[in-house]
Amino acid sequence: MKETSARLLRLLSLLQTRRDWSGAELADKLAITPRTVRRDVDRLRDLGYPVDATVGVGGGYRLGAGAEMPPLQLDDEEVLAVALSLQSGATGSVVGIGEASMRALAKLRQIMPPRLRYRLESLQIDVVPREPATSAVDASVLSAIASVCHNHERLRFDYATHDGTQSRREVEPYRLVRSGVRWYLVAWDLSREDWRSFRVDRMEPKIPTGPRFSPRELPQGGAAEFVSRGVARAFSSTRATVLLHAPIEQIAPMVSDQWGSVESDGENRCVIALSGNSLRSVAQWLRAFEVDFTVLNPPELRAECRIIAEEQAVITARYRNA
Repeated sequence: MKETSARLLRLLSLLQTRRDWSGAELADKLAITPRTVRRDVDRLRDLGYPVDATVGVGGGYRLGAGAEMPPLQLDDEEVLAVALSLQSGATGSVVGIGEASMRALAKLRQIMPPRLRYRLESLQIDVVPREPATSAVDASVLSAIASVCHNHERLRFDYATHDGTQSRREVEPYRLVRSGVRWYLVAWDLSREDWRSFRVDRMEPKIPTGPRFSPRELPQGGAAEFVSRGVARAFSSTRATVLLHAPIEQIAPMVSDQWGSVESDGENRCVIALSGNSLRSVAQWLRAFEVDFTVLNPPELRAECRIIAEEQAVITARYRNA
């Protein structure tokens, strides 16, 4: 009986590793006869596991979707990968999933063999949010959007732009993309007749969903590349040129090719071309260089730099009077 139970677990583990298995392949892997494979498959079915028979030369078997999750057979590295993912998800960008992640992690730790529990404890990590919590999304919203993407159903939703303007959109949803801590929906906007990416945390989906649609070909490079290009455009909407009173060798290592370029203007000067999503972000970046500079353009950047200087002076005065 003990040998049979162990064999059933090995059979279940094999069925989980790929979609289809022939009876002969399973018999070879388990070192049993095809007849024993059929009996073991029947035992799994009696235990509630939906093992479907497949047609074709020789026939075969496939683990179907059941009403409940079956026990998964994972190797050591897979267990650690799941545990670390749950640990990271507890402080991730999806609202309402943190508690569920911690419950699942607690269950997993409880049944871990000591060798794996030790490895997990040695890999303990802390996750520092890179963005404000306002960019987090609700797990139910994310699930609903993923469902209409999978089913190719039109989606209506209210959308808030970066300046707070509200609008009603109707789209053909295609892919969810995560960039940093933010989630984006890549969709075909029916009113604008073009591809758009929408921040999920600014969406309020409407029920019921619309009719089904025939999928279009995604933009060149795929959904992730489409979102990356859009994010880069947003962060390069403001451009500035500034003369820094420092040698290029000092400044160049601090400038990413994605956000700016720098050229020498003599032995101890260089000109930097910067981009950002606002004049304030550019002015704050200039402060990080910690060198004297002269704004060449746009003129409005000078006023923003003065505002930041005044704010810094107030902070400095508070420290002096502390």
